[in-house]
Amino acid sequence: MSDFLLLAGKVAADGLFAVVACIGFALISNASRPVCLMAGLLAGLGHATRYVLLHLGMGITSASLCAATLVSFCSMFCARRWHTPAEFYAFPALLPMIPGMYAYRTILATMHFLSAAEPSAREALLVEIAYNALTTCCVMGALVIGAIVPLFALHEESPLARWRHHRTAGPEGGDAEHGGGARQD
Repeated sequence: MSDFLLLAGKVAADGLFAVVACIGFALISNASRPVCLMAGLLAGLGHATRYVLLHLGMGITSASLCAATLVSFCSMFCARRWHTPAEFYAFPALLPMIPGMYAYRTILATMHFLSAAEPSAREALLVEIAYNALTTCCVMGALVIGAIVPLFALHEESPLARWRHHRTAGPEGGDAEHGGGARQD
């Protein structure tokens, strides 16, 4: 039970820090107070989801993809509920998940690589540079894919939404539930 409480505390702290960061990012873009608060809640949800998935053994790229997809789907719900663009919720909520530490380690290892004279140290630093740079790029790609796919898939003008509308409409454009065709007088 104490392990569960410890994990729950870590998840809550992780989510709370993401909420604070997200609200700061949302305020920079001059969003309204309700948008800032909802984006903050989405950031907390996404960051906590990623933290739990990482704790369960999933890799950071896959966990980031799942969390970004969840945030993006929730932002679509918020957009429809409050008649605001989904990007107002999704983008600030995803900013705290950018892998800044991996990017920082890439730059730091690059600086050490440039000043190292010993070949074995340069080889180890080159491996560290490649690992951190690839991790940064893969996580950023996962965040982009997780954010964009639901936005494109559920937007009213997306091919999926048009297909769904076409499927519910009858063969002549009428409502399938009320006879399936155009009204004939």
